[in-house]
Amino acid sequence: MQEKTCPTRRRRSERPNMNLLRKRQTDPRKAVEYTVSEDFFKVFKEDVEGLYLLSLMLMADHEKAEQCFVGGLEDSVNGNSVYKQWARSWARRRIIQCAIRTIAPGLRHADDELSVGAESEDNPALAAILHLATFERFVFVMSALEGYSDQESSILLGCTRGQVITARTQALSHLSKLDADHVPPFADAPLHHVTKTQTF
Repeated sequence: MQEKTCPTRRRRSERPNMNLLRKRQTDPRKAVEYTVSEDFFKVFKEDVEGLYLLSLMLMADHEKAEQCFVGGLEDSVNGNSVYKQWARSWARRRIIQCAIRTIAPGLRHADDELSVGAESEDNPALAAILHLATFERFVFVMSALEGYSDQESSILLGCTRGQVITARTQALSHLSKLDADHVPPFADAPLHHVTKTQTF
């Protein structure tokens, strides 16, 4: 007499295979959702001017800006994956973090003056930003241009919210003294197409 198989046992034995099938179905979806190194190479290639400009505004020196640009690319490629739609904003964040590590801006640099001839820059608005003291410049770029909150800026810069607010106020005060006949208002500057930050 032929032995009958137990339907319940057969279904249980199939469960591991069903789990593998589900895993195979979800893995390709994850590969599409999250960034890979090629995504960041593409971002830095397509937005090389915008990302280099961000590096320059932070570093206030072309050679250091190039190093910051390369460091931001390396950190983006070698760091944790993020959602693909965050790739561009994440690349800008990596550049900011690289600049902070390099210069370590703080209140001890508040009275620093730019040693290079920023007035030689073709764009007077950019030159004015480069002439800001180091800490004021970082705060202005991060909070006024990149849209970081006072709290997030203070955490990244290792200072208090009050110090961020004071530095931004001082930076805006310095920039407001620019000759309106030669420097366009910052409010009229075009916005970056991804992060809605101002570019010059």
